[in-house]
Amino acid sequence: MMLVIQTQDQENYGAHDWDGKGACPQYWKFKGGQEIKVTGVDIGMDMGEIIEMIRADIERDDDYFRTTIVSYGMEADSYLSWFEKSQLDYEGSIAFCEPTIAYADLVARLEDPKEYAERAADADAVYYGA
Repeated sequence: MMLVIQTQDQENYGAHDWDGKGACPQYWKFKGGQEIKVTGVDIGMDMGEIIEMIRADIERDDDYFRTTIVSYGMEADSYLSWFEKSQLDYEGSIAFCEPTIAYADLVARLEDPKEYAERAADADAVYYGA
């Protein structure tokens, strides 16, 4: 199973012309979002606890941009987001996948950040052919 986290993005159009002095003008517009997949999650795990483990990596809130977690839920390992399904329907393949993190990597990162960074670098090197 996997935990799927839906986000909502907002952009502050008032900040585009802001000179950095005084209060930043507020003119927020909704800009979509994404679905983040956490793989390797068992059905009995506390979803709220997993969300809190990665909330700081997902959410953002500053004068220019916000990303907020709006919902989450368990899905089958075969789950595809609307964005991924539309790529299959129109292009025949998925060129741009939703962000994915393995639950085991999340736990490893929290237990031993240095070891996690080394494993992540090795995985990136394999993926990108370095």
